[in-house]
Amino acid sequence: MMKIEHLGIAVKSLETSDGLFERLLGTQNYKKESVEREGVTTSFYQVGESKIELVEASNPESPIAKFLDKKGEGIHHIAFGVDNIFDEIERLKKEGFIFISEEPKDGADNKLVVFLHPKSTNGVLVELCQEKP
Repeated sequence: MMKIEHLGIAVKSLETSDGLFERLLGTQNYKKESVEREGVTTSFYQVGESKIELVEASNPESPIAKFLDKKGEGIHHIAFGVDNIFDEIERLKKEGFIFISEEPKDGADNKLVVFLHPKSTNGVLVELCQEKP
């Protein structure tokens, strides 16, 4: 079963964007986290059953830094929560989807994550995520 787990929004400054989203959503973030391997710092907000993840580049060579240079701030990805990420990878490969990497890795917010290539998803970066045991 899939659900929208979160929307990832690329931002230039978490400090500025946290203030904006706190005012917009009427709540504070519940977690800030650095994911050094990806060169990002994240800030999470709970919105009903889903979340908003603000993503700031902490490294000028990170994919988020490149995204911001190319497209500016805005929606970066949509993440779907899944019960079994390995089963979903196999299912989606059989359906012809292309992955950036087929091996799940540790992501923010205690998740295993994997990304589908936007070439196979109408230009949208799709993330699958599963709660780590």
